[in-house]
Amino acid sequence: MPKALITGITGQDGSYLAEFLLERGYDVVGMVRRTSTINFHRIAHIQDQLTIVNGDLLDGVSLIHMLEEHKPDEVYNLAAQSFVPTSWNQPVFTGEATALGVTRILDAIRIANPKIKFYQASSSEMFGKVMEVPQTEATPFYPRSPYGVAKVYGHWITINYRESYDLHATSGILFNHESPRRGLEFVTRKITHHVAKIKLGLTNELRLGNLEARRDWGFAGDYIKAMWLMLQQDKADDFVIATGETQSVEEFVRIAFEHVDLDWKEYVIQDERFYRPAEVDLLVGDPSKAGRDLGWEPEVSFKGLIEMMVDSDIELLKRGDGVF
Repeated sequence: MPKALITGITGQDGSYLAEFLLERGYDVVGMVRRTSTINFHRIAHIQDQLTIVNGDLLDGVSLIHMLEEHKPDEVYNLAAQSFVPTSWNQPVFTGEATALGVTRILDAIRIANPKIKFYQASSSEMFGKVMEVPQTEATPFYPRSPYGVAKVYGHWITINYRESYDLHATSGILFNHESPRRGLEFVTRKITHHVAKIKLGLTNELRLGNLEARRDWGFAGDYIKAMWLMLQQDKADDFVIATGETQSVEEFVRIAFEHVDLDWKEYVIQDERFYRPAEVDLLVGDPSKAGRDLGWEPEVSFKGLIEMMVDSDIELLKRGDGVF
């Protein structure tokens, strides 16, 4: 039975990846930080099938001990300070967790067992002020937030350890991927949750920032399969994972409201408080390498993703859960 360690297992991607690996017969170990506010709601339905361990990307010694004790074959590093707006308010912590945290876990692998296959969650935010459209694995980075800068460090240190220590260390440059499990602080989930609340008469407005911002949006459940496929390759490499299509925030809003037979213009208010200090440009990925080398392609459409999220939020609110 193969064994995988997932950092960030309580997050959106971690929960989908844990389900995926369990279905394939893996023994799954999930790393969580010892805090007073750990929220297991995304993995509650599979928690009895998981081994949950305490560790912290800010503490390299804890990572070495964890690897020596549990001996995973694969490590998926999904833990990070992953919310772009927060990175402006907490730039140093973002650097510690999202950048240096990658070095700590790579060094722990080098010390504990260099045969472990490692996946690093890189991000389309690394492209920021884009140098070309669409973005490929060879597109130069120009990050436009402390989060993006930290992810660039994590990406390059992964390549550095791969080349310096012959580790099977791979980075997946994932473009925006959403789901009903997305946190409420992210604009996509904010939209679908508010649409559900408006439909159910619980609120009457949705405040948003830049409606013209464009992103390449896919379904998280599709993207985690790409992570796994990367670690099944004989040779480590880096891959852009995206749909190859781009839509604006306004299009996302329109489809969400239309799904519940409402006109978005009657409810949406643009609010300068929600604008970024520095906006990224046209993010759209070219996933052709992943299609060619991994046999991967997205399955859920943009419209299908939005409708899935709206329906889920309506059901959660009807049950009184409020949030996932």
